[in-house]
Amino acid sequence: MDHFTIGLIAAMPEEIRPLLKRVGTYRKEKVGPFSLYRFTITGGEACLVESGMGATKGAAAARALIDAARPSVMLNFGFAGAVTAGPSVGDLMVANRLFLYRHRSFSELYDLDQDLAESMEMALAKGCWGKPFLVYRGAFITTGEIVAKGAMAGILPQGVANPVLEMETAAIALVAAVEKIPFIAVRAISDAADEELGFSLAELTDSELNVRIGRVLWTVARKPWIVPQLVRLARNSRLAGENLADGIGVVLRAIAELKS
Repeated sequence: MDHFTIGLIAAMPEEIRPLLKRVGTYRKEKVGPFSLYRFTITGGEACLVESGMGATKGAAAARALIDAARPSVMLNFGFAGAVTAGPSVGDLMVANRLFLYRHRSFSELYDLDQDLAESMEMALAKGCWGKPFLVYRGAFITTGEIVAKGAMAGILPQGVANPVLEMETAAIALVAAVEKIPFIAVRAISDAADEELGFSLAELTDSELNVRIGRVLWTVARKPWIVPQLVRLARNSRLAGENLADGIGVVLRAIAELKS
């Protein structure tokens, strides 16, 4: 079996920590402004980059990952919000379609490795059998901000099934496509379709989408009714993170078997 490297990108520590706990031993490095975590898997190595939120950071992290590790496969993972009824908090979603949503319009990208995505969905369905969550395939919609789900559901392109909202996947996919690296994405639902967020990212973050405690406190002071929602989202994110770590472990093992 040839040595191989799987490149992983996730935006936030909450998405990464549960996986690193399962990995156990890893080496942390700095690649430009990004933290990179290296750990061994059967027959190869995994390199995980923490990108931060947003498409610009996702694309830059993808380029840094490629320069540092030259992965043979790239995987984006993290949290997502469900747009339509079906997936529940903690369920996993494998991307089978990918859209970029800007200026109230959709652009579909065709940079997902559909064969690999189908294989990973099957591996997840088998490897997570009996777990308290379900595995779906669906459309990932990359946005630049928090979008009202009810409004999004009413303007979706025809035939889009199980759409979820996130903020990095399309940008990472475009970088992987330029380098001709097979790319897939897996996310866990952190907020269901009936959970409309009562705040915007601009209220919690700076211009580079870094969460600022001062802005969070100021927003809570102005909108105290969002406190229960923030508590609920934190609890849901912990559940999503644990389930996601289970799923990514299955995906890493499945890719290793394909490479053997």
